[in-house]
Amino acid sequence: MKSSAKSWEVDAAARIDGFLRQKLDLSWGKARTLVERGKVFVDGERAADTAAELRPGQRVEVRESAPRPRATAPSDLVVYVDAHVVVVRKPAGVSTVPYEERERGTLDELAARAIGQRPKSLGVVHRLDKETSGLLVFTRTWLAKKSLASQFRAHTVERRYLAIAHGVVPKRTITSTLIGDRGDGLRGSARHGEAGQRAVTHVTPLETRGKATLVECRLETGRTHQIRIHLAEMGHPLVGERVYIRDYAGPRIEAPRVMLHAAVLGFVHPKTERPVRWEEPPPADFRELWDRQRG
Repeated sequence: MKSSAKSWEVDAAARIDGFLRQKLDLSWGKARTLVERGKVFVDGERAADTAAELRPGQRVEVRESAPRPRATAPSDLVVYVDAHVVVVRKPAGVSTVPYEERERGTLDELAARAIGQRPKSLGVVHRLDKETSGLLVFTRTWLAKKSLASQFRAHTVERRYLAIAHGVVPKRTITSTLIGDRGDGLRGSARHGEAGQRAVTHVTPLETRGKATLVECRLETGRTHQIRIHLAEMGHPLVGERVYIRDYAGPRIEAPRVMLHAAVLGFVHPKTERPVRWEEPPPADFRELWDRQRG
């Protein structure tokens, strides 16, 4: 291209990579590279998704002199960000996405704002319960969402959780079929022959203190409330559990939330096709409750 900046008004709906390919006489790969390098802006905002749909009336600008987005931007919320994904550390008490239409301040909204995108513009490929803390990834492009969604479906994403559970927890792999209602209104494992979703959790005790055990849970599948259900059905509900604990007769350790933390997240990067992995230590409330078990 001869000039450092060019712009056009969109006159018909089109994908951004196809629009650039036509306007600049580029290959598909070079058109997508322009977006990935942070050189393309739509209505003044940097475009991130190479497959984003343009609407008539929008203005597309290519700024060759625009600085490339930072590959990493550590903050209280953001662990890693590039043109394809953003990995965040979720605080306890924040919903991953809205559960009600008017809910605000959800993690997807906070993460989008932290990296300068429009609220609700990130792709959701997995979730953490509102009370759970730890690592979670959002996608920034359609291709990244397609890749990571496929990895989650194939159960190849590495997910390791730390949890504090009641009692002395043994090492065990739990395999069951989870259903939405086990007969008492709660999610749980089905009886033999009932249809549901296969769920596998690998439980490894790390340390026992008094009446509680710090455990690592490696998910082979990722079903709703899987760890909470499996530990409760083992007879060792998580500390802070208020739902899957009605069958537990032992002494309960009080906690303001479920003591569950997503400590490790790893997957194959959708662009580089290389393994990437992050670790995040538990937050202060988790550490402080575990420290109190010494006495």
